[in-house]
Amino acid sequence: MIENRTVGIRDGAVGFRVLSAGRGAPIVYFHSFHDREPFLPFLERLAERHTVYAPLHPGAAGSTGVETLDDLFDLTLAYDELLSALDLPSASLVGHFFGAMIAAEIAAVFPRRAARLVLISPLGLWRDDAPSADVVTLPQEDLMRAMWADPASDAARRWAAEPADEDENAAAQIESVQRRAAMGKFVWPIPDKGLRKRLHRISAPTLVLWGDGDRVNPLPYAHEWQRGIKGAALSLRRGGHMIHQEAPDVVAGAVEEFLQ
Repeated sequence: MIENRTVGIRDGAVGFRVLSAGRGAPIVYFHSFHDREPFLPFLERLAERHTVYAPLHPGAAGSTGVETLDDLFDLTLAYDELLSALDLPSASLVGHFFGAMIAAEIAAVFPRRAARLVLISPLGLWRDDAPSADVVTLPQEDLMRAMWADPASDAARRWAAEPADEDENAAAQIESVQRRAAMGKFVWPIPDKGLRKRLHRISAPTLVLWGDGDRVNPLPYAHEWQRGIKGAALSLRRGGHMIHQEAPDVVAGAVEEFLQ
Protein backbone atom coordinates (compact mmCIF):
# COMPACT_ATOMS: atom_id res chain seq x y z
CA MET A 1 0.00 0.00 0.00
CA ILE A 2 1.34 3.42 -0.97
CA GLU A 3 1.07 6.13 1.67
CA ASN A 4 0.43 9.65 0.35
CA ARG A 5 1.04 12.63 2.62
CA THR A 6 2.18 16.23 2.57
CA VAL A 7 5.16 17.27 4.69
CA GLY A 8 5.62 20.98 5.29
CA ILE A 9 8.87 22.80 6.04
CA ARG A 10 9.74 26.46 6.65
CA ASP A 11 6.49 27.07 8.52
CA GLY A 12 4.52 25.69 5.61
CA ALA A 13 6.12 27.83 2.90
CA VAL A 14 7.19 24.64 1.11
CA GLY A 15 5.00 21.54 1.08
CA PHE A 16 6.40 18.26 -0.20
CA ARG A 17 4.00 15.59 -1.37
CA VAL A 18 5.69 12.37 -0.25
CA LEU A 19 4.70 8.88 -1.35
CA SER A 20 6.11 5.92 0.53
CA ALA A 21 5.77 2.15 0.60
CA GLY A 22 7.52 -0.98 1.79
CA ARG A 23 9.56 -2.04 4.79
CA GLY A 24 13.29 -2.22 5.33
CA ALA A 25 16.33 0.01 4.97
CA PRO A 26 15.26 3.42 3.61
CA ILE A 27 15.63 4.58 0.01
CA VAL A 28 14.76 8.12 -1.04
CA TYR A 29 13.98 8.48 -4.75
CA PHE A 30 14.29 11.88 -6.42
CA HIS A 31 12.23 11.83 -9.59
CA SER A 32 12.87 13.35 -12.98
CA PHE A 33 10.44 16.05 -14.00
CA HIS A 34 9.42 13.64 -16.77
CA ASP A 35 8.32 10.90 -14.36
CA ARG A 36 4.57 11.28 -14.78
CA GLU A 37 3.73 8.44 -12.40
CA PRO A 38 4.46 9.50 -8.81
CA PHE A 39 5.37 5.95 -7.73
CA LEU A 40 6.95 4.06 -10.62
CA PRO A 41 6.92 0.28 -11.14
CA PHE A 42 10.65 0.01 -10.47
CA LEU A 43 10.06 1.70 -7.09
CA GLU A 44 7.38 -0.88 -6.32
CA ARG A 45 10.00 -3.58 -6.89
CA LEU A 46 12.47 -1.83 -4.58
CA ALA A 47 9.72 -1.51 -1.96
CA GLU A 48 9.62 -5.29 -1.68
CA ARG A 49 12.81 -5.08 0.44
CA HIS A 50 13.09 -1.42 1.38
CA THR A 51 11.05 1.47 2.66
CA VAL A 52 10.93 3.73 -0.38
CA TYR A 53 10.18 7.43 -0.04
CA ALA A 54 9.37 9.36 -3.23
CA PRO A 55 9.03 13.10 -2.57
CA LEU A 56 7.79 15.20 -5.47
CA HIS A 57 9.71 18.36 -6.27
CA PRO A 58 8.10 21.69 -5.41
CA GLY A 59 6.07 22.73 -8.42
CA ALA A 60 5.21 19.15 -9.42
CA ALA A 61 2.09 17.05 -8.82
CA GLY A 62 0.92 18.49 -5.53
CA SER A 63 4.17 19.78 -4.00
CA THR A 64 4.10 23.52 -3.40
CA GLY A 65 6.34 26.47 -2.66
CA VAL A 66 8.63 26.48 -5.71
CA GLU A 67 8.18 30.25 -5.93
CA THR A 68 9.80 30.64 -2.48
CA LEU A 69 13.01 28.83 -3.48
CA ASP A 70 15.85 31.00 -4.75
CA ASP A 71 18.02 28.55 -6.65
CA LEU A 72 19.37 24.99 -6.78
CA PHE A 73 21.26 25.40 -3.51
CA ASP A 74 18.10 26.56 -1.76
CA LEU A 75 16.29 23.50 -3.13
CA THR A 76 19.10 21.30 -1.76
CA LEU A 77 18.69 22.92 1.66
CA ALA A 78 14.93 22.34 1.46
CA TYR A 79 15.50 18.64 0.84
CA ASP A 80 17.87 18.46 3.80
CA GLU A 81 15.07 19.91 5.92
CA LEU A 82 12.60 17.41 4.47
CA LEU A 83 14.87 14.48 5.35
CA SER A 84 15.00 15.78 8.93
CA ALA A 85 11.20 16.06 8.97
CA LEU A 86 10.99 12.45 7.75
CA ASP A 87 13.43 11.39 10.50
CA LEU A 88 15.93 10.08 7.94
CA PRO A 89 19.42 11.04 9.13
CA SER A 90 20.87 8.71 6.49
CA ALA A 91 19.39 6.77 3.58
CA SER A 92 20.27 5.39 0.17
CA LEU A 93 19.62 8.19 -2.32
CA VAL A 94 18.47 7.27 -5.83
CA GLY A 95 17.55 9.69 -8.61
CA HIS A 96 16.96 10.03 -12.33
CA PHE A 97 18.18 12.99 -14.43
CA PHE A 98 17.17 16.19 -12.55
CA GLY A 99 16.41 14.07 -9.50
CA ALA A 100 19.86 12.47 -9.71
CA MET A 101 21.36 15.95 -9.81
CA ILE A 102 19.54 16.78 -6.56
CA ALA A 103 20.65 13.49 -4.98
CA ALA A 104 24.26 14.27 -5.92
CA GLU A 105 23.98 17.79 -4.51
CA ILE A 106 22.66 16.44 -1.20
CA ALA A 107 25.44 13.84 -1.05
CA ALA A 108 28.04 16.54 -1.76
CA VAL A 109 26.73 19.24 0.58
CA PHE A 110 25.50 16.91 3.35
CA PRO A 111 27.69 13.78 3.01
CA ARG A 112 26.22 12.06 6.07
CA ARG A 113 22.77 12.03 4.47
CA ALA A 114 23.83 9.53 1.79
CA ALA A 115 24.48 5.95 2.87
CA ARG A 116 24.72 4.98 -0.80
CA LEU A 117 24.07 6.89 -3.99
CA VAL A 118 22.56 5.70 -7.29
CA LEU A 119 22.55 8.21 -10.14
CA ILE A 120 20.52 7.27 -13.24
CA SER A 121 21.58 9.48 -16.18
CA PRO A 122 22.17 12.48 -13.91
CA LEU A 123 21.90 16.05 -15.13
CA GLY A 124 24.26 18.76 -13.85
CA LEU A 125 27.41 18.75 -15.98
CA TRP A 126 27.97 20.45 -19.32
CA ARG A 127 30.21 19.90 -22.33
CA ASP A 128 30.01 22.13 -25.40
CA ASP A 129 30.99 19.15 -27.56
CA ALA A 130 28.19 16.97 -26.18
CA PRO A 131 25.29 19.17 -25.06
CA SER A 132 22.37 17.63 -23.21
CA ALA A 133 19.01 17.91 -24.98
CA ASP A 134 16.80 20.81 -23.93
CA VAL A 135 13.94 18.70 -22.61
CA VAL A 136 12.24 21.73 -21.08
CA THR A 137 11.31 23.23 -24.46
CA LEU A 138 11.44 20.31 -26.95
CA PRO A 139 8.18 19.73 -28.87
CA GLN A 140 6.38 16.52 -27.90
CA GLU A 141 7.34 14.58 -31.03
CA ASP A 142 11.03 15.44 -30.68
CA LEU A 143 10.89 14.76 -26.96
CA MET A 144 9.56 11.26 -27.56
CA ARG A 145 12.40 10.45 -29.96
CA ALA A 146 14.98 11.84 -27.56
CA MET A 147 13.75 10.20 -24.37
CA TRP A 148 12.82 6.70 -25.44
CA ALA A 149 14.95 4.02 -27.11
CA ASP A 150 11.76 2.92 -28.86
CA PRO A 151 9.07 5.63 -28.96
CA ALA A 152 6.57 2.97 -30.07
CA SER A 153 7.15 0.77 -27.01
CA ASP A 154 4.36 0.10 -24.53
CA ALA A 155 6.15 2.13 -21.85
CA ALA A 156 6.56 5.13 -24.16
CA ARG A 157 2.95 4.96 -25.32
CA ARG A 158 1.64 4.80 -21.76
CA TRP A 159 3.80 7.80 -20.88
CA ALA A 160 2.52 9.82 -23.84
CA ALA A 161 -1.15 8.86 -23.48
CA GLU A 162 -3.49 11.76 -22.75
CA PRO A 163 -6.67 11.52 -20.66
CA ALA A 164 -9.79 11.03 -22.75
CA ASP A 165 -11.83 13.38 -20.58
CA GLU A 166 -11.47 16.97 -21.81
CA ASP A 167 -11.21 18.53 -18.33
CA GLU A 168 -8.73 15.91 -17.15
CA ASN A 169 -6.65 16.44 -20.28
CA ALA A 170 -6.59 20.20 -19.75
CA ALA A 171 -5.52 19.70 -16.13
CA ALA A 172 -2.77 17.29 -17.24
CA GLN A 173 -1.46 19.80 -19.78
CA ILE A 174 -1.37 22.56 -17.17
CA GLU A 175 0.44 20.28 -14.72
CA SER A 176 2.97 19.36 -17.41
CA VAL A 177 3.74 23.03 -18.08
CA GLN A 178 4.09 23.67 -14.35
CA ARG A 179 6.50 20.76 -13.93
CA ARG A 180 8.71 21.89 -16.81
CA ALA A 181 8.65 25.50 -15.64
CA ALA A 182 9.72 24.39 -12.16
CA MET A 183 12.61 22.39 -13.61
CA GLY A 184 13.61 25.31 -15.81
CA LYS A 185 13.92 27.55 -12.78
CA PHE A 186 16.79 25.42 -11.50
CA VAL A 187 18.60 24.28 -14.66
CA TRP A 188 17.88 26.72 -17.52
CA PRO A 189 19.62 27.73 -19.76
CA ILE A 190 22.32 25.13 -19.03
CA PRO A 191 22.45 22.76 -16.05
CA ASP A 192 26.03 23.52 -14.98
CA LYS A 193 25.51 25.20 -11.60
CA GLY A 194 28.92 24.33 -10.19
CA LEU A 195 28.22 20.72 -9.21
CA ARG A 196 31.42 19.54 -10.88
CA LYS A 197 33.38 21.48 -8.23
CA ARG A 198 31.57 19.61 -5.45
CA LEU A 199 31.67 16.04 -6.72
CA HIS A 200 34.90 15.35 -4.81
CA ARG A 201 32.94 15.87 -1.57
CA ILE A 202 30.78 12.80 -2.22
CA SER A 203 31.98 10.00 0.04
CA ALA A 204 29.07 7.57 -0.31
CA PRO A 205 29.58 4.43 -2.42
CA THR A 206 28.14 5.47 -5.77
CA LEU A 207 26.64 3.70 -8.78
CA VAL A 208 26.26 5.65 -12.03
CA LEU A 209 23.71 3.90 -14.25
CA TRP A 210 23.12 4.81 -17.90
CA GLY A 211 21.14 3.62 -20.88
CA ASP A 212 23.57 2.92 -23.71
CA GLY A 213 21.18 4.58 -26.18
CA ASP A 214 20.55 7.74 -24.15
CA ARG A 215 19.83 10.58 -26.60
CA VAL A 216 19.03 13.18 -23.94
CA ASN A 217 22.18 12.87 -21.84
CA PRO A 218 25.01 11.65 -24.11
CA LEU A 219 27.29 8.84 -22.95
CA PRO A 220 30.38 11.06 -22.46
CA TYR A 221 28.66 12.37 -19.33
CA ALA A 222 28.53 8.87 -17.85
CA HIS A 223 32.32 8.76 -17.83
CA GLU A 224 32.53 12.34 -16.54
CA TRP A 225 30.42 11.40 -13.52
CA GLN A 226 32.42 8.25 -12.88
CA ARG A 227 35.67 10.20 -12.96
CA GLY A 228 34.29 12.99 -10.79
CA ILE A 229 33.15 10.79 -7.88
CA LYS A 230 35.94 8.85 -6.23
CA GLY A 231 35.38 5.09 -6.49
CA ALA A 232 32.13 5.38 -8.44
CA ALA A 233 31.02 2.32 -10.40
CA LEU A 234 29.55 2.74 -13.89
CA SER A 235 26.89 0.40 -15.26
CA LEU A 236 25.78 0.74 -18.88
CA ARG A 237 22.52 -1.05 -19.65
CA ARG A 238 20.63 -1.52 -22.88
CA GLY A 239 18.05 1.24 -23.19
CA GLY A 240 17.41 4.93 -23.62
CA HIS A 241 17.16 7.92 -21.34
CA MET A 242 14.03 6.55 -19.65
CA ILE A 243 15.66 3.20 -18.92
CA HIS A 244 14.13 3.04 -15.44
CA GLN A 245 10.70 2.96 -17.08
CA GLU A 246 11.69 0.98 -20.18
CA ALA A 247 13.30 -1.80 -18.13
CA PRO A 248 12.06 -1.46 -14.52
CA ASP A 249 13.09 -4.99 -13.52
CA VAL A 250 16.61 -4.53 -14.89
CA VAL A 251 17.10 -1.17 -13.18
CA ALA A 252 15.56 -2.30 -9.90
CA GLY A 253 17.77 -5.39 -9.96
CA ALA A 254 20.90 -3.31 -10.58
CA VAL A 255 20.00 -0.93 -7.76
CA GLU A 256 19.17 -3.78 -5.40
CA GLU A 257 22.42 -5.57 -6.17
CA PHE A 258 24.42 -2.40 -5.53
CA LEU A 259 22.63 -1.62 -2.27
CA GLN A 260 23.29 -5.13 -0.99
